Amino acid sequence: MSRTERLLALLQHLRRHRHPVSGAVLAADLGISLRTLYRDIATLQTQGAHLDGAPGLGYVLREGFVLPPLMFSADEVEALVLGSRWVIGRGDQRLGAAARDALAKIAAVLPPALRHELDSNALLVGPAEADATGSAGDSEVAAIRQAIRTEHKLHLTYRDAAGQDTARTVWPFALGFFDRVRVVVAWCELRGEIRHFRTDRIAALTPLDTRYPQRRQALLKAWRAREGIVANPGY
Repeated sequence: MSRTERLLALLQHLRRHRHPVSGAVLAADLGISLRTLYRDIATLQTQGAHLDGAPGLGYVLREGFVLPPLMFSADEVEALVLGSRWVIGRGDQRLGAAARDALAKIAAVLPPALRHELDSNALLVGPAEADATGSAGDSEVAAIRQAIRTEHKLHLTYRDAAGQDTARTVWPFALGFFDRVRVVVAWCELRGEIRHFRTDRIAALTPLDTRYPQRRQALLKAWRAREGIVANPGY
């Protein structure tokens, strides 16, 4: 590993931790000595990285230091392309267009070798099944994503498995994309609890101007606790 690659790897390791991490842990993760780690920390600090900490106390990377987008590894380029291709095939039209735009922006700043990796990427996503996206149209899914982003309520006419319609006012805070269906995770005012709503059973949808009273992150945390889902500490 070159020195530049080592410094980039150190930055990536620091980004994964929101709290101070010891030099010993960082050195072990990178396969380098503590002496080399301390020298690399000093180098990053002189280059403008907002690194707080000291030997024996641990280090944390504060906000404000932006890694140039061209500094991707080949594996990271493959991950970006594969994820974007999945979104293009299974997201709504606006989300798919955003994925294409993001790839184009990344490609524009990549050095030639990595640009070739992106253009010739051979990791493919299979075609979605005919009913993979459910019956909710692009505009409805885009409206759901907007409501989640802005923490606003939605009014739904929801059809259950028996074909019965009910009117629901919900607080959407997550949207799951599966191979055969999309699922909205939301607090349901009618049931007084978190419920899951398949988009192919949403007969009608109206965005409301009212913000829901809890933060999206708090609802997501409660849902994860109920379902026994461990949040990824890396982001």
